[in-house]
Amino acid sequence: MAGLALKNIHKSFGKVDVIKGVDLTVEHGEFVVFVGPSGCGKSTLLRMIAGLEDITDGELWIGDKLCNEVQPRDRRIAMVFQSYALYPHMTAYENVGFGLTLAKTPKAERDAKIREAARILQMEHLLDRKPAQLSGGQRQRVAIGRAIVRNPEVFLFDEPLSNLDAALRMDMRMELSKLHQDLGATMIYVTHDQVEAMTLADKIVVLNGGIVQQVGTPMELYHRPANLFVATFIGSPKMNLIEVEVKETASGMITVGSQTLDPVAIPAIGAVKPGDTLTLGLRSHHLTLGGEALTGTVALVERLGNETIVNLEVAGGNALIAALDGDTTIERGSSLSLGFAPQNAILFDASGRALDEAVI
Repeated sequence: MAGLALKNIHKSFGKVDVIKGVDLTVEHGEFVVFVGPSGCGKSTLLRMIAGLEDITDGELWIGDKLCNEVQPRDRRIAMVFQSYALYPHMTAYENVGFGLTLAKTPKAERDAKIREAARILQMEHLLDRKPAQLSGGQRQRVAIGRAIVRNPEVFLFDEPLSNLDAALRMDMRMELSKLHQDLGATMIYVTHDQVEAMTLADKIVVLNGGIVQQVGTPMELYHRPANLFVATFIGSPKMNLIEVEVKETASGMITVGSQTLDPVAIPAIGAVKPGDTLTLGLRSHHLTLGGEALTGTVALVERLGNETIVNLEVAGGNALIAALDGDTTIERGSSLSLGFAPQNAILFDASGRALDEAVI
């Protein structure tokens, strides 16, 4: 297996810039997820790594080999697509081994690789079936098995679970995570689903408009997003945002308040002064019952068993979402007061950039 490096990668279609200078290093054995909204460039970037799209500018290295002009078949990569792309007239065994057959791999070696892939994916009992006899999850296993037998240096996945129902997607996420551990392989995975990104990735690359917004571990992105886009894209429910005014700055603390929020000192530093307008970000799971920082009227209660999601209408026409304990007894229309630990709040400046966290 090998890592890879993207150095100032650009992609243009005519006069339209799609990928705008991506720099990224993927270490050997990492599971990296590209995530972002539709049209952000994540699949285009993956296809450039695969060799299915030309690179307009920049360098792509796989291991110690510059691959800009290398044909896809010679890049030692294997790609699993959103569509399973299985041959309907072939059995699962034949589909898994099709690439090896084309490469004229000796029959005994081919059989050993197919059966080892089937063992890893726990689908030995499916090898004699044709695609029409398989469920969606089973077909996806066959497609992944076809990638495994190639013994690639890098696995590429382009939204491979998007055609599956919710329960099956959860099962396949666990299988992919286990596969990564078993193979110790370098994997790059594209999805628009931030839950998939959070549960699978060693490292997440958040893209928007062809630009990398932030790279980090799932919890780094959750707790310390670099900007408002990452803050609202990562996390479910999404982060609450409140427009606040700077009241005071002193000793690594910025005191803010608004019609919605009683004045509170947040550990943060930045080039701000009293009177400036900032955005305060609060995760719904960081809001707790009690305290007088935020008070409002309960507009909606969603009981999910392990937690209760409360939609709160607060002063100034703002709406907040709080994720509380599942046994919390709250009725729609009632008044509710919420608090939070100041160190869990994040301040964003007028450009949307997160202010530095002060070390207290």
